[in-house]
Amino acid sequence: MVNIFGLDIEEIKEAISKLNIPSYRSKQIADWMYKKGKNSFYDMTNLPKNLQSTLATEFEISPPTLTQRLDSKYGDTSKFLLSFDENTAVETVLMRKKYGNSVCVSTQAGCNMGCAFCASTLLGLSRNLTATEMFGEVYYVENELRKEGISVTNLVLMGSGEPLMNYDEVIKFLRLIHDENIMGIGYRNITLSTSGIVPNIYRLIEENLPITLSISLHAPNDELRTKLMPINKKYPLKDVVEAGQLYAERTKRRLTYEYILIDGINDEKNHAVELSELLRGQLANVNLIPINPVKERNFYRPSKEKIAAFLNYLLKSNISATVRKEMGKDVNAACGQLRNRYLEEGN
Repeated sequence: MVNIFGLDIEEIKEAISKLNIPSYRSKQIADWMYKKGKNSFYDMTNLPKNLQSTLATEFEISPPTLTQRLDSKYGDTSKFLLSFDENTAVETVLMRKKYGNSVCVSTQAGCNMGCAFCASTLLGLSRNLTATEMFGEVYYVENELRKEGISVTNLVLMGSGEPLMNYDEVIKFLRLIHDENIMGIGYRNITLSTSGIVPNIYRLIEENLPITLSISLHAPNDELRTKLMPINKKYPLKDVVEAGQLYAERTKRRLTYEYILIDGINDEKNHAVELSELLRGQLANVNLIPINPVKERNFYRPSKEKIAAFLNYLLKSNISATVRKEMGKDVNAACGQLRNRYLEEGN
């Protein structure tokens, strides 16, 4: 039986054409699946009953299933552990904000970037996710929000995994989620976060997709960045920043540089000075992120005073900068923590 979940209109049209079903039915099927969240052909009431039966015999609609859910007591964050098969589960996060409902999407099951502060990489990379599986993450949350009469408005590809190491499927996902027949999420409401896979940043520029690019820096010099992010050995800071600068120039989209603040590691005044010199003159904003501690890593967040001092130095140096609002601390806020716990318990 063929799973048609995640197919676009043309792909659905091709699938049903083999059964001599009129092509216009493809849009009706897509509307029921994607706009109304129906997983049974028998719920598609504008289809003839004999067609419902034929479709149910030949096809299935199989989105991901929920394995575990954690909801913040503050009501702003929900974390879902979604399963695609018996061997693959990933985290997807809903963040309710004043400007809308944002979903944090995982692009890989696990991660092999090896960042020293990250929970996602502790158990390594299991596999890349397909475009359909990434779409399934958003679809699941959309169905949950539909019960409240609201919708997903923003996406951040900032969950587990490195999006630009799964380039082709990520681009396919972006085009799928943007399709007005699927979910119609605007490209300008999508942010993609990368640790700095330089060749694929240049590829992304050529895609001409007006998404926001977010680059993880986390250090203002190569020596420290390599300690924190081994990928820096392959793509050093100078090359990463040059690629980011070109992305902003070509797309006219303000770049975001992510900078996790770790107590005693990268949060001193000299680090703020180096960072200001590195980014001066760029169309960019620095997003300072006080670290969410991961017990296996023994890294800790700086004091509020140190965070404020770092921010103020950047601002006085005419570097646009903000401190990320903390969300989900009581539901394993750091990426990968829920999945890791699930795997460690033997599931």
